[in-house]
Amino acid sequence: MENEDLLEIKRSFDENGYVFLPGFLNKGEVDLINRKFDQFIKESVPGLPPRHVFYEENNDPGTLKQLQDLHTYDPFFSEMLFEGKFKRIAGILLNDTAVGKNLEYFNKPARIGKPTPAHQDNYYFMLNPPLAVTMWLALEDADAENGCVRYIKGSHLKGLRPHGKTKTLGFSQGISDYGEREDLNNEEIAFPAKPGDLLIHHSMTIHRADGNKSNSRSRKAVGFIYFGQSAKEDLEAKTTYQKHLDEERFQKLVYNNFSELPLVKEHDAHR
Repeated sequence: MENEDLLEIKRSFDENGYVFLPGFLNKGEVDLINRKFDQFIKESVPGLPPRHVFYEENNDPGTLKQLQDLHTYDPFFSEMLFEGKFKRIAGILLNDTAVGKNLEYFNKPARIGKPTPAHQDNYYFMLNPPLAVTMWLALEDADAENGCVRYIKGSHLKGLRPHGKTKTLGFSQGISDYGEREDLNNEEIAFPAKPGDLLIHHSMTIHRADGNKSNSRSRKAVGFIYFGQSAKEDLEAKTTYQKHLDEERFQKLVYNNFSELPLVKEHDAHR
């Protein structure tokens, strides 16, 4: 990208809280990533700890919806997160050194892929200042039918909204008054995407996605999370929050006669 293009991308990101970069990767690059994921899912996912694997239907491999921390398991994904143009553009948008924190796989399986509740990533990240970006790279066509990403323009400038419990595995907290306040006057902007298109949003930007209503199409994507080096995590609050999550899940395990539900690290990248 030329410097003029980068300046315009930065301006748009600062104003809107998100930026859409069509064709960020070419077809060959997307095909390689898809092959790597197919191989990883077949060979490595069965051995991953439950906290890093999410299914729409309990332990049904055909309903895989999310994988966490892939950079810790495979050098290919580590290189994607820590080297190259994803990290470079994160640093430009953050105006800081970008620190790679997570690389995730997202899917909404056909017919059963559930909605992603409206939320702000910094509710999970607990950063001060909230200097972080989340990237969402389409691996397949995403549209209104199978659950494309939706943003509220300028919401990153209006502070953190109240969040409460949801019933969505992997996104346990959502905005509790969504649709009752300024959301009614700020129409959601949907972003249909083609394979290789990249969405990037600020950690305070409100976003969500519908469920997958398609009878035949999944909706696969890669998520990247970068913190600004100057952002500081509230480690005490984060530890307390994670403890409450684990306690709640343990209670569910007992209630469901010890049926296997993953104890997960809650963390969104979207989708």
